[in-house]
Amino acid sequence: MAVQTELWRAGARQLAELIRTRQVSSREVVEAHLARIAAVNDAVNAVTVVLAEQARAAADAADAAVAAGAPLGPLHGVPMTVKENIDLAGTPTTQGIAALAQAVPPGDAPHIAHLKAAGVIPIGRTNLPDFGLRWHTDNGLRGATRNPWDPRRTPGGSSGGEAAALATGMTPLGMGNDYGGSLRVPSQFCGTATIKPTTGRVPWVSLLEPRDFPITFQLFAVQGPMARRVEDLRVALAVMSRPDPRDPTWVPAPLEGPAPARPVRVAVTVDPGGQGVDPDVAAGVRRAAATLRDAGYRVEEVEPPAVATAGELWAKLVMTELQMVLMPMLEPVVSADARQFLHLAARAMPPLSYGDYMAGFTARSGLARAWSEFQAEWPLVLGPVCTMPPFPVGYDLEGVEQVLALVRSMRLVVAGNLLGLPAAVVPVGVANGLPQAVQIIGPRFREDLCLDAAQAIEERLGVLTPIDPRS
Repeated sequence: MAVQTELWRAGARQLAELIRTRQVSSREVVEAHLARIAAVNDAVNAVTVVLAEQARAAADAADAAVAAGAPLGPLHGVPMTVKENIDLAGTPTTQGIAALAQAVPPGDAPHIAHLKAAGVIPIGRTNLPDFGLRWHTDNGLRGATRNPWDPRRTPGGSSGGEAAALATGMTPLGMGNDYGGSLRVPSQFCGTATIKPTTGRVPWVSLLEPRDFPITFQLFAVQGPMARRVEDLRVALAVMSRPDPRDPTWVPAPLEGPAPARPVRVAVTVDPGGQGVDPDVAAGVRRAAATLRDAGYRVEEVEPPAVATAGELWAKLVMTELQMVLMPMLEPVVSADARQFLHLAARAMPPLSYGDYMAGFTARSGLARAWSEFQAEWPLVLGPVCTMPPFPVGYDLEGVEQVLALVRSMRLVVAGNLLGLPAAVVPVGVANGLPQAVQIIGPRFREDLCLDAAQAIEERLGVLTPIDPRS
């Protein structure tokens, strides 16, 4: 690597090592990424706010610490970007909404504070749909993010800005979150990697009102890292998972569990729940399965429990809460396209009665038990992220049938949210000019097993990004 000119191509862990050993300075790394943002961001609109002066000052401080021989964190001097629905001191948590354009939090979210303490330098903010409630990244405040592989296709949502920034080399590390695939879907659609942690793994709190979220957000939503390389996810997750007393639901679980029986067993589902899958997506899952088999895993096509049922239950619970609790607050402030999507989703999935809503959480417990018993025999589940490739921009606004088709395509994704399970996403190749990826779902608090399998796939199939944006 020509370190002075190609620093934006490197991974976060690699950059930290170059800085620690004084092969490059943090200031050089930051300047390389600022230059890359200036060169390509206009083509994709992924980075919404550039924190140039703050990042330069932090980089100079990081270099001074290296020169002084001070103790260095595992990501010392490395830049990152942060999605605009995560609190970052000094910059607004806009949620993609004009009404929140000046909503500056009084401090950092817990995991952002942990990352800063580990030496990470925020370099910019990234785009999302209004309040993160769409599988396409567009809003009335910042506009649309474009998929760097094909601007006619969605980059995914809601962390589409992060995925597009990573895919084009504007950042080596990104911070997103996942309520219904918001880390994993953009990673598939842009050809990058992520880990959705177990619910309770990463501390999470909002420093702006409302401080406390409805119950499905509490149970289904998590904060997680995004990167191009699996090793960067591993080191970032370890830092982010440190405790914070502001989150009473944080779980002090070890980052690595007991050694599993060998060979590790992997259940492969090419078409989860038997509701249809695109041939290119299916081919990617089979390629990943063959790769894991070659790596020494025991891999068989075995269907995990009730994927379709779990996906439908997630949608019903989320849409009930959205319509009964949140819509009166959202409608006056969201963009026209966001309002149209939410209205179509409401028509597709009317709210449950109070009794059915409560019964849904009872059913969730039974589904979680079925998966726990299944994963005692098959610890890892390999399958698609979305069962369709990146959909055309505007597809989710065409009608109720299109919204229902999207929900079905996300069934394995949202099953993971419903059950609180960890899942890693890793690219597996390119088909018809678009990136392909798979997800590996593990038992609760076994992110280590997910990342081990993702690493095995990456080592054999390589990484797809960074790329230059394509027209």
